[in-house]
Amino acid sequence: MQVNEYRILVINPGSTSTKIGVFDNERSMFEKTLRHDAEKINTFPSIIDQYEFRKQTILETLDEEGINISKLNAVCGRGGLLRPIEGGTYTVNDQMLEDLRNGFAGQHASNLGGIIAFEIANGLNIPAYIVDPVVVDEMHEIAKVSGVPAIERRSIFHALNQKAVARRVAADHHRKYEEMNLIITHMGGGITVGAHKQGRVIDVNNGLHGDGPFSPERAGTVPAGDLVSMCYSGDFFREEMMKKLVGQGGLVGYLGTNDAVKVEKMVEAGNPEATLIYSAMAYQIAKEIGSASAVLKGKVDAIVLTGGLAYGKKFVKEISSYIDWIADVLVFPGENELQALAEGALRVLLGEEKAKDYPNEKMTSKIFN
Repeated sequence: MQVNEYRILVINPGSTSTKIGVFDNERSMFEKTLRHDAEKINTFPSIIDQYEFRKQTILETLDEEGINISKLNAVCGRGGLLRPIEGGTYTVNDQMLEDLRNGFAGQHASNLGGIIAFEIANGLNIPAYIVDPVVVDEMHEIAKVSGVPAIERRSIFHALNQKAVARRVAADHHRKYEEMNLIITHMGGGITVGAHKQGRVIDVNNGLHGDGPFSPERAGTVPAGDLVSMCYSGDFFREEMMKKLVGQGGLVGYLGTNDAVKVEKMVEAGNPEATLIYSAMAYQIAKEIGSASAVLKGKVDAIVLTGGLAYGKKFVKEISSYIDWIADVLVFPGENELQALAEGALRVLLGEEKAKDYPNEKMTSKIFN
């Protein structure tokens, strides 16, 4: 291996699968999605109890593929539901492992990323990292004010992909991310629109069950009074209401599917309801982008559309028709999360960035209610 060439194993756990990749610097040498039998997964009492099973599956797969793990220089896992932290690459430490295992901000398969990365790296005496987890919080204090004192707006978004795409846009413009103002829109199962000001996401909608555009399966912002009335109507349990917001909202609620390709076919076939709802989703995304441009006071270098929905050319064209007067609209389809994890670790290995300690001193006072 040449000087300044590093081999990195990246790990991205999902609910019933684990995506892994091996990169030499930024070049992908091997990628695979490991499908886990749902029956096997369900035998574990909790998500965290799956880590040994998933770790062994990863190691066995690498061995079968002839990949010598002794040649690895680092292992990088998907960051989980941690304390709010600023963006960047973090060394997995004892405090992070404790928060991941205890589910500080909730239990999610992504919590396994840092744990498995540490377990593998520790045995090889190499560093373990995470990069830009969903809890990245760089929002201005003014953006956190909701209008209800007991409720604070939260930063929960597709930080990994948004930050990675922002850096690619900056590189294409021969500039640094920290020198640009960008509006990055991730459009997948959830949709988040981030106002990136000189390397920090100063405002973004909560893409989990907070606000913003509705998406293939999430409701986004809904009329608050009507939502309260539904909650107290006596017709729904709490779990049912939460499913209306996440899982059964958006396209699923209106059209019975979260598959945008199927919806596009319905639109092409002349289905009037599908046409209205799909256009409404594009309309709401454009409105959120317009709001982000106000946050940046109109000083926007570029608007970027990314995520799975960005493959839909007609959908992208419809969004662009509302907002291309603000700035150039650039399209980066897909998520490329394994690549983003590898790039985050590589920046540290090459000395371009310093790995951050968890938790940030500035963030230690911030907790999820």
